[in-house]
Amino acid sequence: MRRFTHTVKDPLWGNIPMTEALRSVLDVREVEKLSRIKQNGPAFHIYPGAVHTRLSHSVGVYYLGREIMTALARRSDELPFTEEGLRSFLAACLLHDIGHFPYAHSLKELSVKEHEEIARELITGIPELERAVSETGADPEMTGLIIDTKRKTDDKETLFYRGVLSGTLDPDKLDYLSRDAFFAGIPYGKQDTSYIISSMAFSDGSIVLDEGAISLVEQVLFSKYMMYRNLYWHKGVRGATAMIKKAVISALRDGVIALTDLYLKDDYSFLELCRKHMDFPPFTLVDKVENGEIEERLVWKPFEKDGKLENKAHDITSRYKAESEIFSLLSPIYPELKEYEVIIDIPEPISFETDVRILREDGSVNRPKEDEMLFSKAPTLFSGSLRKTALYLPSYIKEQDARDAFMEADNG
Repeated sequence: MRRFTHTVKDPLWGNIPMTEALRSVLDVREVEKLSRIKQNGPAFHIYPGAVHTRLSHSVGVYYLGREIMTALARRSDELPFTEEGLRSFLAACLLHDIGHFPYAHSLKELSVKEHEEIARELITGIPELERAVSETGADPEMTGLIIDTKRKTDDKETLFYRGVLSGTLDPDKLDYLSRDAFFAGIPYGKQDTSYIISSMAFSDGSIVLDEGAISLVEQVLFSKYMMYRNLYWHKGVRGATAMIKKAVISALRDGVIALTDLYLKDDYSFLELCRKHMDFPPFTLVDKVENGEIEERLVWKPFEKDGKLENKAHDITSRYKAESEIFSLLSPIYPELKEYEVIIDIPEPISFETDVRILREDGSVNRPKEDEMLFSKAPTLFSGSLRKTALYLPSYIKEQDARDAFMEADNG
């Protein structure tokens, strides 16, 4: 039996117990790389304290995953799980982000693969990592399948762990909301995590929540909304992210770099890649972001699913047509304006999960009634108020000129 004899200190959760084998996983190159990827990418330009990493987040997810399993064991006489399965789940918690791209979600939309798929391929395809996972008592194949939810499996234990790691009250969300709020110095994301976990139980193959804790789901939903509103989709963070995307898309389109050049990069190696091609003008956008020279959001409107501008710029590769149209309207007025400096930002859709089963006081299990959860319509309510189609430009452009060009592109 592997004992949890090693302690990792964390500013959010305190002392985190690990086995020596789990602690050794952190030293594998593909995992250690996460210490060089900021969890919130360029957000530190707006919130200077937000320089924490994906590695610290991953350790936090492992800790909360372990706490959840411990809570379930306390409240159930018998859990239908194997020791290998439990250890595979803990390894999955620790490794769920190893396929992540640098600069938070700046590059996520550019990939033909989800970072979860990349994580599974790394766990089962890198001998050193596969060996390190095996030495924890986990099954590398099962670990990868827990992370990569799009990979088909009929194994009930694996499916259960997937639901824990990617659910309404999952350890990933519970850690990043609290951790990001803590380091950014904003109060909105902090959760009563210990109470949430103590209110969980196991029933009929899945996690259930005590009836008296329904409000905790609403708390998490509202916290996620507030964190998107104030941190993740802050106009400055969106501007920095959009600038990085524009530079990379331009480089991919013109053959300056290949998509494979972006895989397995950390923040530093990504910057090295950009600086290697600094003779390609759009890459100056990345350099500007690094120096805190973020373009201004001069015009914005609520996202319209059937809007003319949204249809022109419906994805990040077709967005050039609309941006070029706006550039052609502004360049006669501002001859110094570069075409790559005209940037339309349309945030990707986000989900507000509300799927949770409630353990009633009479022992029955069912879904919350609509009148029990004020935020039962949260996916539409929250997402609709957050998404904005925005135009970013250098600060010397006058707002009225930007607005006129934006509206013409939207109406034409």
